Amino acid sequence: MTRPIVTLMTDFGLKDPYVAEMKGVILGICPNAEIVDVSHEIEKFNIRMGAYVLASASPYFPVGTINVAVVDPRVGTERRGLCIKTARGYFIGPDNGVLVLAARTQGIKHVRAIKNAKFLLPNVSHTFHGRDVFAPIAAHLANGVNPSDIGPETRKMVIPEFAKVVKDKKRVRGEILRLDDFGNAVTNITEKDFEGLGVYRGSTLKVDGVQRRLRFCETYGEVEVGEPLALIGSHGYLEISVNQGDASENFRFKVGDKIAFCL
Repeated sequence: MTRPIVTLMTDFGLKDPYVAEMKGVILGICPNAEIVDVSHEIEKFNIRMGAYVLASASPYFPVGTINVAVVDPRVGTERRGLCIKTARGYFIGPDNGVLVLAARTQGIKHVRAIKNAKFLLPNVSHTFHGRDVFAPIAAHLANGVNPSDIGPETRKMVIPEFAKVVKDKKRVRGEILRLDDFGNAVTNITEKDFEGLGVYRGSTLKVDGVQRRLRFCETYGEVEVGEPLALIGSHGYLEISVNQGDASENFRFKVGDKIAFCL
């Protein structure tokens, strides 16, 4: 029998016992679960970074994978916990936007607010829902619990600014999600966002506010060393790069900067 896969992504780090406690809870409820660490080095409280890492990694896990993401600066407040069913699996975590990019990519089937205390630990801490709420929910799902038993379906979900892309006939606007270690500026714009705009690989794009024209390429090597370009990166997001250079320094980008590509 195939072992259920549960992935964990947090900003907890590995010096403290928090991750181990979550794993202990999961294995106590579902002993045959296979737990995979996506990352526990998300910058503290950085929901945007967590959302990007989760959206980048989750498509490569098998269908049926249960993904738990905990970057939760408002733990213990009125913010809800969510269980999102997609075409490929589940996403469990706080309703603060950390799940949105990944869940949308996989096609959301339904969203449920976590309400049924039967599937939580007996004593829920005000400060550690990763262990007391999200880990046990994941484990019960791995055991085959029906999602409808977890809580009521909801149509509301926090959609942060970094998950919003706006387009019209000649422009698509988004923002920078991540500056990677190579200096590439990863935006929240996907190739699908260009549909209907007549943009195709090899065309030239203008970046608003930067006043530079960028060639839309398939690979970095299509331009000379030191030259800027735009391409769809390996995670499906449009990136602004410099061949063997640092686009973040070249353009003085910051995470959250607004970007518009115009025909």
